[in-house]
Parts: sequence; C-alpha cells; structure tokens
Amino acid sequence: MKRVIFKIAGALLGAAGLFYIGDYAVLRYRIARNLTPYGSVTVNVYYAVPQKNGRMEYDFGSSQPEACVNSILPHAGYAACWYLRRHSDQPIQL
Repeated sequence: MKRVIFKIAGALLGAAGLFYIGDYAVLRYRIARNLTPYGSVTVNVYYAVPQKNGRMEYDFGSSQPEACVNSILPHAGYAACWYLRRHSDQPIQL
C-alpha cells in the first residue's frame, strides 16, 4: 500500500514539475518572439494602520501600475497578470 502511495505522490510531483517547466518554456518563447510576455495592471495601495483601541484605520494611497507576466504561474519575480487583476487592492500592514 505504501508503494502505491509513493508512486502516486511521485507522479503528482512530476506532473507539477512538468507543468511549471512548460509554463516557463512558453514564457521564454513569448519573450524571444516579443509576443507580449509582460503586462501591466493598475494596483490600488492602501495602508492598514492599527490604532490603540484595537481598530484598524485604512489610508488609501495612489493607484500605481505594477508589472506582471502573461502566464499561469508567477515567473522572474513578477506575479501573474490574471492574479493581479483579481487582487488589485493590496494592503500594506503597518
């Protein structure tokens, strides 16, 4: 029974690794062919400031563009554009 579980776990890890490598290869191809590998999403930044009474005060900053990659997974230190579009409000905890 343990052998079957280890084989399934190994197969899942291998599939995840192949998926990541494939996504990275597609990104490198898009970079080489200049097929819009990078994008930009406007992100709303706000500061979450704790007060002495235990409540949070929210101070909204300005909107700023953030670079992202047009892929399924994050690569090269950039977040995926689909993720940033869904999470465009980014709090900064102080």
